Amino acid sequence: MQELYETLVDWIEIPSVTGDETDYGDALARALAAHGFDVELQEVSPRRFNVLARAGRPEVVFCTHLDTVPPYFGSRTDADFIHGRGSCDAKGQAAAMLFAGAELLRQGEDRIGFLFTVGEETTSDGAAHADAHLAEPWAPRNVIIGEPTDSAFVASHKGIYKVRLVAHGVAGHSSQDVGPSAIHELVASTGRLIEAGWGEHPVFGKGTVNVGQIGGGVAANVVAEQAEADVLIRSVEPPEVVEERLASCLSKHVEIDHDFKNFAPVAFHVPAGEAAESVAFGTDAPHMPRWGQPLLYGAGSILDAHTDHEKVSKRDLALCVERHVRTVHELLAR
Repeated sequence: MQELYETLVDWIEIPSVTGDETDYGDALARALAAHGFDVELQEVSPRRFNVLARAGRPEVVFCTHLDTVPPYFGSRTDADFIHGRGSCDAKGQAAAMLFAGAELLRQGEDRIGFLFTVGEETTSDGAAHADAHLAEPWAPRNVIIGEPTDSAFVASHKGIYKVRLVAHGVAGHSSQDVGPSAIHELVASTGRLIEAGWGEHPVFGKGTVNVGQIGGGVAANVVAEQAEADVLIRSVEPPEVVEERLASCLSKHVEIDHDFKNFAPVAFHVPAGEAAESVAFGTDAPHMPRWGQPLLYGAGSILDAHTDHEKVSKRDLALCVERHVRTVHELLAR
């Protein structure tokens, strides 16, 4: 498996923060072609493309994302782990998928394909584009989504409802009875969001809310004319239910800006005999419904993803290759 580890290290050394995925995409395309796959670069926006590859007529597709979160940092290895940005989220997943696909091809199985997307960490524009442009000879029945899941299959993940709240006020001297203050209106509204219940589901668990960023105003002695907050709800209910509840918490001076991706909870196929749990993090899966019934599986821990200590176990990476090969055979035999 030394070639697997060296490939991942090479890929980690290529920065691919969201919006700058081109060089890594080129490297991935070259690796796929070298292993005998036909490769297509699918333009999503100028100088940004998904990487698609196939052997024959794909019925099972490996899918993970090209982009990483900032900040970029390079690789480091020790006896047990490969460290670096993207090591588990998600260049390690791509490496395991590539080597699993190559092994399947050596075994004579050509009903496989690959989809590597741009923009998963932000808007999932790559996945949405791939879904809109799915065409022959692609005929996917299943798509294996690669994310760090502690080498366990996932039964479901929560939905996401992310919005920017914009509050409007009237600027004035804070010694006078003027206003309203946009900040006061926003703080009162977000307070109600935090106190509200966000549903509970027997499979997905409890919905949660996080007010992740907030700002506005110009000085302590000036009534704020405008304020904004970014809110993310890990939802267990349909988006329209979440939006209605959110709107009920807002004052008349606070409005919802719909600039972000929102989706309902997702259920995944779990192979027979595998224990599975739900997770809170999101994936590209809800943005590509035409690509077949999804599975969610991968090496590494979500607790290491997006951190300054991101890493993946070499042993788990090798076992991930073996499990991918077995999973594809099981899916194609159904």
